[in-house]
Amino acid sequence: MAGQIIKRGDRRWLVRIFQGRDENGKRRYVNKTIRGTKKNAETYLTAKLRDKDLGINIEPAAESLNKYLDKWLDTAAKPRLRTRTFDDYTSLLKRYVRDPLGAIRLSDLRPVDIQRLYRKMQDDGLSPRVIRYTHAVLSSALKQAVKWEMIFRNPAAVVDLPRQARKEMRAMTLDEASKFLDAVKDTRMSALFIFALTTGMRPQEYLALKWSDIDLKKGTATVRRAIVWSQKKGIGWHFDEPKPSRSRRTIPLPASSVKALIEHRRRQGEERLRVGSEWQDHGLVFTTKSGNPIDIPTLTKQWFKPALVRAELPVFRLYDLRHTHATLLLSNGENPKVASERLGHSTIVLTLDTYSHVLPDMQEEAAKRIEKVLFRTAGTL
Repeated sequence: MAGQIIKRGDRRWLVRIFQGRDENGKRRYVNKTIRGTKKNAETYLTAKLRDKDLGINIEPAAESLNKYLDKWLDTAAKPRLRTRTFDDYTSLLKRYVRDPLGAIRLSDLRPVDIQRLYRKMQDDGLSPRVIRYTHAVLSSALKQAVKWEMIFRNPAAVVDLPRQARKEMRAMTLDEASKFLDAVKDTRMSALFIFALTTGMRPQEYLALKWSDIDLKKGTATVRRAIVWSQKKGIGWHFDEPKPSRSRRTIPLPASSVKALIEHRRRQGEERLRVGSEWQDHGLVFTTKSGNPIDIPTLTKQWFKPALVRAELPVFRLYDLRHTHATLLLSNGENPKVASERLGHSTIVLTLDTYSHVLPDMQEEAAKRIEKVLFRTAGTL
């Protein structure tokens, strides 16, 4: 018999569905207690037998969400993710998900449990961006559980997410950029900041540049890797593939950047001689005084923020040098396709969407150009 209903008390029914035999020949059943009328139990049994006939796994996963997340991270996530991304996933789940939800059995996890978690995160002052990232990771894990037939539906798929306000990109004006460059002139990081402003590279890209990536004769720099600092204590840094794939690119350099790099290489050679055998040779363009890579927090705290103070500029992020590069290009009439290629964006749509604040000025310039072309031509007829 595929299934049976057994009365267990007043308005309580045990529904048993035969699942075959285990390796020892012992019968296996899926058991579910239904509260209500016998009709309710019959409806449940009919639905589950139909699912079974369709090949849908009706046996609920007995393990906890925590145990399942361990399995998912090791089996599904780790082989396909970059090291930094995997560390981020692991840290995020530990910080926000495991304590409040981890003890719940995977098959018992409900949308309301997840919704309650997100609400608490909001109440704790976490941003919509953090909540949405948490949701993306948790939903991905639960989607895999559906594929593995451990649960029938993804409970994270139907929860409501907080609205994420569009964050406006900050960029220096031309005058502010000039003041900033004056403030870093003749400092140890002068070439780095000139390079950042004139190429629009991401910090993790220009901090991973090697001299073999620079062609001073042709005046180009090629992005081949990005530097990644592990959040795990004692692991340090490593190089990784640029992300996204179109981040691999060769960027023509302006003469000012080439000149700054030539002077920077001369100074680096002098430093190397002073340090002697203690120099750590990684072939990097921008380094600490011992030749090691520079991490972003140190660059920001020791060099970038003091330069902003000297220049009497408002607060900017290191990453805003990239936005400044893009904004200055686009506001001065550069083709968005060219700007997108310099920035290493995956699509031109991303460039236009990110820097939409520049578009109104571009439209005005376009109107002036078409006016000039059409009516100048008309006047010659």
